[in-house]
Amino acid sequence: MSGTGRKPADALRDARRRDSQAKRGKVLATIDAMKDSGTAITFLGVARAAGVSNWLVYADGVREHIEAAMKGQDRAARRRRESGTGASPASLATDLELARTQIRALSEERDSLKRAVQRGLGARLDQEGARSATQQIGDLQAEVQKVKDELAAARAENAELKRRLADAQEEVIAVREAGRQLFKSVNRSG
Repeated sequence: MSGTGRKPADALRDARRRDSQAKRGKVLATIDAMKDSGTAITFLGVARAAGVSNWLVYADGVREHIEAAMKGQDRAARRRRESGTGASPASLATDLELARTQIRALSEERDSLKRAVQRGLGARLDQEGARSATQQIGDLQAEVQKVKDELAAARAENAELKRRLADAQEEVIAVREAGRQLFKSVNRSG
């Protein structure tokens, strides 16, 4: 390594410093985004949203920003309550009850629709099953008829073969008898 070159430890330190600065910048940007969206700011929430480790949000130079943002949110909430622009507990309770009622109604509607879909699918499957069973029965009946036809043809062929065998046996008997007669006549003449 030349005398003007950087040492590996220096390069590593610089890389860590750049990484640390980038993560801290990410935390600060996340705090700003959470403030803008009205999301409650907590140390754990910032760490998760920024994708950094929990210890970083408690580190000097970062912790102060989070604490200041949390205090700012608290002050804003207090001002809203004091000015009457925030919702009262009774109003929030009413909204909650309305939301629960709506959720129940939607759940009942969902369950009703689910049952209707299941019935429809069941009926369709029954139709398909019946159609399929009817098709299978028709196929099986056609196959049975084919086998019956083949059996009838085989029986007819068997009967024909038996008849021809009987005819052949009669011919053999007749040929034997003719052969005996021929031998007898040859023996008598000789």
